[in-house]
Amino acid sequence: MSSEKPLHESDFESDFEDVFADDPMADLVLPKEDPIADDVEDAPVMVDLETPAREVEFDQPVFSAPEDGLGGDSVLPAISIQVFYERDETRLLMEVCERDRRMGRATIEAHGGGIASAIEYMSANPTPNLLIIESSARSAQLLSEIDQLAEHCDETVKVMVIGAINDISLYRQLVARGVSEYVVPPFQPLQILRTISGLFADPDAPFVGKQISVVGAKGGVGASTFAHNLAWAMAENTKVNTTLVDLDLSFGTTALDFNQEPSQTVADALLQPERADDAVIERLLAKASDRLSLFTAPASISQIMDIPDDSYLSVIEVVRRNVPFLVLDLPHVWSRWVQRTLVASDEVIIVCQPDLASLRNGKNYIDQLKAARPNDNPPRLVINMSGVPKRPEIPVKDFGAAIGVEPEVILPFEPELFGTAANNGQMISETDGASRSAQAIDHMASLLTGRAVADQQKSFIKKLLGK
Repeated sequence: MSSEKPLHESDFESDFEDVFADDPMADLVLPKEDPIADDVEDAPVMVDLETPAREVEFDQPVFSAPEDGLGGDSVLPAISIQVFYERDETRLLMEVCERDRRMGRATIEAHGGGIASAIEYMSANPTPNLLIIESSARSAQLLSEIDQLAEHCDETVKVMVIGAINDISLYRQLVARGVSEYVVPPFQPLQILRTISGLFADPDAPFVGKQISVVGAKGGVGASTFAHNLAWAMAENTKVNTTLVDLDLSFGTTALDFNQEPSQTVADALLQPERADDAVIERLLAKASDRLSLFTAPASISQIMDIPDDSYLSVIEVVRRNVPFLVLDLPHVWSRWVQRTLVASDEVIIVCQPDLASLRNGKNYIDQLKAARPNDNPPRLVINMSGVPKRPEIPVKDFGAAIGVEPEVILPFEPELFGTAANNGQMISETDGASRSAQAIDHMASLLTGRAVADQQKSFIKKLLGK
């Protein structure tokens, strides 16, 4: 942060939009005591309509309308953040940010009093990695106070100012003084978190792909089949580069479903995570198509592999740096690494059957993840194998109301279609792209990627082969 005073400061009292004059946070909406108890709408789940705008439900005050981000969100490193606020709304917002999964090892301390308090604090304490300063002052006063603050800060500190005026001239003056970011309300926690993350992004690897985790509420609900078909639909039908990682080391079916026989699997990376750099990961991946890469599981019980939790997380992080979309096929176990992987995901999909065990386990998943990921989309619910003949089922409306999330898609019971695809090493959309299940999976792929499903045109060779 520089203490120099570039340009002139005398012409900053002109009229600009003062966002504190009519505070958009004045009518702050407080959280409901029991958000799960709200009734689910009676409208049926639709799987073949245009992608709707999805609202994010917060278990905390809503500061402004959320915006969908592109790509994934990385976790902040171990940094110290000192916040000097003027309004209680800002303090409340930073408390929400502090509980977010993206904070990683970062620490936040909040103090009232704005810049005046920051100057007093910094004169007697070491400089943190990030200073967040709130000020409702006009331009000239704000610049003067920033100059005073700079006298007590190291030049390496990053400073984010929460101001009151939308003024490009003020912004340029602040940047010239070494301020890293200048933001004005209204904003929501996710915007602040992404702004902070951008300040500390690794310049050598600034990108991380969107991580989508698929897990079954119980064994045998078809979570792996859904994950594999979803990854295929994203890659081939919405045309985005995707990597599918099968983390069920002993019983994973990715190699079978895609008719692959890779010589190396995800276990090779997990057993030596310190060597799993970008180049090694690239060599270990198998290609299912031009856009879809596979990290298959060894699917063997001849060796019991005791993989440390950190190995899973580090390998996943390396894969995320190399692909826009990452689909994780998680085993039906509950361990520390599974919990941390689900919490760290950008999207979570819970696959259920319309029965009581799925309802209980699915609700446990959803309640746990909503609490751990307050600023993210709630887990997406998929009901699979709906309409099994002569099997009593919980009605979809009642299932969604009880579990707290309306089903995103409902896959009908189509044993002949799924059995044929499995035996042929094909995906559902390859076997019958016009089926209800294929359309439902395409709908989910479109929701997650933000892209429309491309028209499927078979080549002459595929027609001859009957594919």
